[in-house]
Amino acid sequence: MTWLDSRIAVLGLGTSGRAAYEALVELGARPTGFDLKEPAGFAPFEEELERFVIGTAEEQVEALKQGFDLAVVSPGIAPHSALFSAAQQLGIELWSEVELAWRIQKELGKDIAWLTVTGTNGKTTTVGLIGSMLETAGVRSGVVGNVGTPVVSAVMHADVDVLAVELSSFQLFTTHSVEPVASVCLNVDADHLDWHGSAEHYAKSKARVYENTRIACVYDSSDLTVENMVSQADVIEGARAIGYALDVPAVSQVGLVEDEGDYLFVDRAFVANRHEQAEALASMSDLAHFAGPNPSVALIKDTLAAIALVRAYGQSASVEIGAEAISGGLQSFHPAGHRREVIGEVADMIWIDDSKATNAHAAAASLSGFVPGTVIWIAGGDAKGQDFHELVRAVAPALRGVVVIGADPTPVLTAIKDEAPHLPHVVVDGHEDWMYSVVNEAVALSRPGDTVVLAPASASWDQFKSYAERGDVFREAVSRLDEAWKMQMEQDSD
Repeated sequence: MTWLDSRIAVLGLGTSGRAAYEALVELGARPTGFDLKEPAGFAPFEEELERFVIGTAEEQVEALKQGFDLAVVSPGIAPHSALFSAAQQLGIELWSEVELAWRIQKELGKDIAWLTVTGTNGKTTTVGLIGSMLETAGVRSGVVGNVGTPVVSAVMHADVDVLAVELSSFQLFTTHSVEPVASVCLNVDADHLDWHGSAEHYAKSKARVYENTRIACVYDSSDLTVENMVSQADVIEGARAIGYALDVPAVSQVGLVEDEGDYLFVDRAFVANRHEQAEALASMSDLAHFAGPNPSVALIKDTLAAIALVRAYGQSASVEIGAEAISGGLQSFHPAGHRREVIGEVADMIWIDDSKATNAHAAAASLSGFVPGTVIWIAGGDAKGQDFHELVRAVAPALRGVVVIGADPTPVLTAIKDEAPHLPHVVVDGHEDWMYSVVNEAVALSRPGDTVVLAPASASWDQFKSYAERGDVFREAVSRLDEAWKMQMEQDSD
C-alpha cells in the first residue's frame, strides 16, 4: 500500500487545489475536495458530487473528522484557520501542492531537477531569467509554481529535464521532502504577517527552501539573515554555499567586474579552478533592452542568483551552460508585466512601470541605482498598515519629487513631512481621469533626462482591482501623454 491508497482530502479548490485533485484522480486515488463554495467550471465537481464537501468552515471541519490520512492544503488556507487547525489536531499529514508534486515525481520514477526560488520580492523575475537561460542553452525546462503553472501539472505532463520553481512562503510552510538541485531565498522582509502570525514564522517558512538541497544553496552575501538560513539548513551532504555579490567575486561566489564602462557577470563558483580562475558569462548591458540604462540593484541581484542556479544545474547534469547561453538568455528575456518595466521615453523622460512593488521593500529596490535627484516617484495606495518613514528616508536622495496617489495619501505624506520636508510633492485625488493628471504632474516636477517610476509601495485595492490594472491604467496614461507631447512638438515646429 502506498500513500495513494490512503484517504486524501484536498483543502481548497483554487488553481493549485484543482491541479492536485486532478493529478490524484489520474493516478488512481479517490480524493475528496473541500471548499467554501462550488468550484465553477471544474468538471469533476459536476460528475462526482459525493467526492466534494462544500460548506462553511464548521461543516468542513466536521467532514474532515471522517478518517482522512492526508490533506493537500492550498496556499490560501492559513495555519490559524479552523480547517488547518482541525487537520493538525486530528493528526492528518499536511502537504502543499508542491510537496504532492515531489511525491508524485518519486512515485512515477521521473528524474526532473528542481531549481527552487523564494523571497519577499524578485521571485518571478528570477525564475523567468532561469527559464530564459536554460531555453537558450537548449535544455528542456519549465517555469512553474507560484508564478502560474502548478508544479504538479508540470510533473505529471511536461516533457522537461529541469524546472525553475517559484515558491511562496505559504507553499513552503507545508513542503517537507523536496530535494532541489539548487535553491535560493532572495530576500526576507516582513510580509504576509496576517497569514504567518509573525515575522519570525514568515522567515522560518522562507528558510525551508534550502532544506535537502543537493548541490548549491545560493544566497546574497550581504544579507546575514539569509546567510544564517543557509548555515542552519539540513542539506544533502556535499551541497555548497554559493554567494552572490555586487563586486568582484570571492571564491565560491558569483559577482561583478567592471569592464570598460560596463560590468561583467563573473562566476568564481562553478569553474574548474575557482581559487585562481573565474569566468565572465554576460554583461550588464545584456539587461538594457528591458531594464534601461540604470538596472536596479534588486534586478542585478536577481540576475546573479539566476546565473548561480543555472550554473549549479549545469554542473549537476554535466551540461555546458556557458557565456553564450547566459548572455543570450539575458538578451532574450522579457519580464512579466508591471515589474520595473521600462515602458518608453516620453516627454524627455524614461517611464517605468513597477506597479508590482506593493510593499516598502519592493519600492526601495525599485528606486535604487539612479543618479541622485533624478527620479519622480509615484507612490501610495492601500498601505496595508505599513509605515513609510524608513522607506522615504532611504530613497529621498534619489528623488526630485513625488506624486502621491491612493484613497488615503496620509501614510506617504506623513513620511515625506517627517523625513524629507523639502522634497517637492503633489497629491492627486481620485477624480475622473486622475491617472492622466498623475503623469502630467510628474512632468511638472521633472527636468529633461529624469525617470518617472510607478513603485507605489502599496496594494492597489483601494482604487483598482489589482496591481496589474493599476499598471495598465498608468501605461495608457503615459501613451496619451506621448501623443499629446508629439502633437505639441509638431505645432511648435510649424
